[in-house]
Amino acid sequence: MADNNYEEKAWKSSFTEGGTTYAASIFWQPLLNEDKPLPEIKEAAENILEGADLYVTRKGKSSQFGLAASSQGFSQGMPSAAIALITSLGNITSFLGVFKVDTGWWYVCFRNDVILSDGDTLFVNEKDAKNQFISMLAVPDWDAVFAPESWNIDDTRSVELRTLLQKGLAVKLAKISGNNDNIMLAVIIACFAIILWFAYSTLKDMFFSAPSEPVVAPIPIIQQPILAPEAKPWEKLPNPVDIMNNCYEATRKVTQIVTPGWYLEGVTCKAKTGLVTSWKREIGRLSWIEQALDVSGVPFSSRVLSPDGNTIMVTLPIPESSVLNSPPEYNQTDLINTINDINQALGVSILLTPGTKTSGRGTKYNFMSFSVSSTHDPRVWIKLLMKFSGLSVKVITYDVNSGMWTYKGDIYEL
Repeated sequence: MADNNYEEKAWKSSFTEGGTTYAASIFWQPLLNEDKPLPEIKEAAENILEGADLYVTRKGKSSQFGLAASSQGFSQGMPSAAIALITSLGNITSFLGVFKVDTGWWYVCFRNDVILSDGDTLFVNEKDAKNQFISMLAVPDWDAVFAPESWNIDDTRSVELRTLLQKGLAVKLAKISGNNDNIMLAVIIACFAIILWFAYSTLKDMFFSAPSEPVVAPIPIIQQPILAPEAKPWEKLPNPVDIMNNCYEATRKVTQIVTPGWYLEGVTCKAKTGLVTSWKREIGRLSWIEQALDVSGVPFSSRVLSPDGNTIMVTLPIPESSVLNSPPEYNQTDLINTINDINQALGVSILLTPGTKTSGRGTKYNFMSFSVSSTHDPRVWIKLLMKFSGLSVKVITYDVNSGMWTYKGDIYEL
């Protein structure tokens, strides 16, 4: 009977990859005391996730613990799939992904070195996993995004999950109610035995072993590998002209879709994720906006409807940008003076924020982040912004009500 009830749930607790059964759908919480985690874990098991009798801990910049219940299909000794995946990806601190596994679709959301509380869910239904994935895809600045190849979502990667999991750490679920006193006693006994053995070995060597001649080993000469020149970040920049033209065309398409009782909210466009926008209902029916989207001829890659049926969010892919080698021409002082002169000439305000990017070899590259708002569309701003080498356009937004465009990006410095 318990198995039948479990099958009826919208999520499952485990999947098998490469002969190993991994635990998924674990409930994650922040861990304050990494050295003594059990008091926090027991309190959460009693007050937050009733019935939880298993736990696992994850160490990192933001330590966490995960809770699970045996009654929901989890077993002691199951390795955590989320920890295995995170540790195999190394220094990536923000990624979003869905992976097709034998028992469903595993959704993972790891943001700023934290597994979100619902960011480790093994969905039974593909639709549930895709809706959850699309809703988070609109959030900016993911280091990596993974999705099944069959979804055909731009700027996502399809990888072999088995290889990633096997590279990661196998941290297993343990019983919360384990007898910690017995464990501590066993540790003390083991330590005492090691101390006795070490003392015996030392005395034996001192009094019963013949002195031996010192062995002089040759000092090996280590040849330092010759590193290839480091690629600079401005050597492969997405072409800002392509991004701005593509975003303008995509915005023009969605703003032409007009439906009585529904109004278009803000538009956000990025080179990697495409254009994301939504319509909100004031009056009328859901079928009106669905029909308008169907007959518009616009090739949306996704549509996500809010649970109350009053908002529908869409994603429109944009063509892939070409790549430029655009080395910087200004140092920080000259760049600031040049932009301030433009501010005064045009009567606009281009906000500047200094930043630094550190490469894998420790090289620091300075840049100036900019943000400017104007009623002029991207076709006008292309001519101005392309005067700056080392330019990267990150985000373009459009406010339908005010007609205001906002451009954000970086300009690298000498």
